[in-house]
Amino acid sequence: MPESSIVVQPEPMDSGTYTAAARLQAAGLQSAIAVFEEAAAAVPIPAPPQPIVIADYGAASGHNSLLPIGAAIAVLRGRTRPEHSVLVTHTDRPDNDFTALFRTLEEDPDTYLRKDRATFASAIGRSFYSQILPSNSVNLGWSSWAIQWLSRVPGVIEDHLQVAYCADESVRAAFAKQAARDWHEFVAFRGRELCPGGRLVVTTMAVGDDGEFGYRPLLSAMVDGLDELAAGGLITDDEMLRMCVPTVARHAADFAAPFAPSGRFERLEIERLEMFDAEDRFWRRYRIDSDARAFGARWAGFARMSVFPELTTALADGAEDARAPELFDRLEAGVAERLAAAPEQMRIPQAHVVLVKRHTT
Repeated sequence: MPESSIVVQPEPMDSGTYTAAARLQAAGLQSAIAVFEEAAAAVPIPAPPQPIVIADYGAASGHNSLLPIGAAIAVLRGRTRPEHSVLVTHTDRPDNDFTALFRTLEEDPDTYLRKDRATFASAIGRSFYSQILPSNSVNLGWSSWAIQWLSRVPGVIEDHLQVAYCADESVRAAFAKQAARDWHEFVAFRGRELCPGGRLVVTTMAVGDDGEFGYRPLLSAMVDGLDELAAGGLITDDEMLRMCVPTVARHAADFAAPFAPSGRFERLEIERLEMFDAEDRFWRRYRIDSDARAFGARWAGFARMSVFPELTTALADGAEDARAPELFDRLEAGVAERLAAAPEQMRIPQAHVVLVKRHTT
């Protein structure tokens, strides 16, 4: 699964691409861009010829990065000469589609490369749960909808797809432990990579003040759809048992944990932490057009491209299993039908986190 999945402008799910499917997650993007612009205005700028380095942690196809990074570059340009070079490094796991990433950077009309001749792009195919850039080299970091994906699945969720709705406390504890370790590692290595005064803006899943993970109607529709496919023999009961969506949303205390008790970790501090409910833009459109079928199709398309691929890890032959295309088609249709039958607004708890690296230990 790519380490990121957020893009802009809510549109129907009609392109069959990961980017199109993730459009819903733009619900908090504009506010995140504003936070990123503030960070760009505050970070120290290195003296030329040393470039200004921007790191994109969890790039996926790159569409999630274009507007935020373009906005940050515009702010930086107001603080330095036009010829001062900017180096943008996009990172993601080795199995990410880097061909799609570079095509996005080259061809998308919103690409920052067309708007700034002194900006250059590169990519690194390594997980951000390790150090992937030189120490003290990054001036500004961006990560959107990425760190909720666990680096490993710590166990089987027998009664659901999502651990947030699992009744087994031992399973929930195992996932929480893994999520805590992943956030600790992510923060630790960013602390090494950021320059003194550098900042990292993170947008990710959160847990609401009432403990709510969100996405209940969608996840229920997926569970019911898989039950139907298992009953029909497309997948085995054992395969269904092993299927899960390995994401974990965090409370405010979870974000703060690595920094306790001093408030600082690897010279990083939390400069800003916002927890809020993002808008369900598919629901907003439904309230306007009353098209329940389109509402179900949009959410089902989102699920197909953002989380269905993770389900194939449970199939006998993984992602290459011959049943995967039929699984995707039938599950998408089933989810769309169930959501269209009873349209319901989706709860989307979200967080913006800004980390700053202090100059002294």
